[in-house]
Amino acid sequence: MALHVALVEPRIPPNTGNIARLCAATGTTLHLIEPLGFSLDDQALRRAGLDYWDAVELWIHPGWRAFREAVSRDRCLYFSTHGERSFWDAPYRDRGCLVFGNEADGLPERILEKYPDRVYRIPMTGPVRSLNLATAVGIVVYEAVRQLNAHR
Repeated sequence: MALHVALVEPRIPPNTGNIARLCAATGTTLHLIEPLGFSLDDQALRRAGLDYWDAVELWIHPGWRAFREAVSRDRCLYFSTHGERSFWDAPYRDRGCLVFGNEADGLPERILEKYPDRVYRIPMTGPVRSLNLATAVGIVVYEAVRQLNAHR
């Protein structure tokens, strides 16, 4: 089983570092889509990822178009507070790519409009608008791992 996580223009180094550590723990490939809100040499990014950066298969894409050329559309599922369906119902699959927006803006509107049938959300019952990006990615990755392992 292989999963991929893509972050569209992430801005907060510790979130990306924590997501990198999650990817190392689950054998998930990490795609960062530029522009990034930080340098890959950022100390907070490195600290959050601890000593696990060498264990992460990391792809840096110079923009959305470059990401699209590297990863086919049919492999992608998108996660946003604007999704109509729950992440529990997403059709996770081997080599699937779980795409998340950045901390401030979420996924770009053009993606939400172009792929509405592939956008999922994490249900929340409280007054919170959204979860921390690293938390959301962790929830979705482990649900995908759970579902994919159940089908083995």
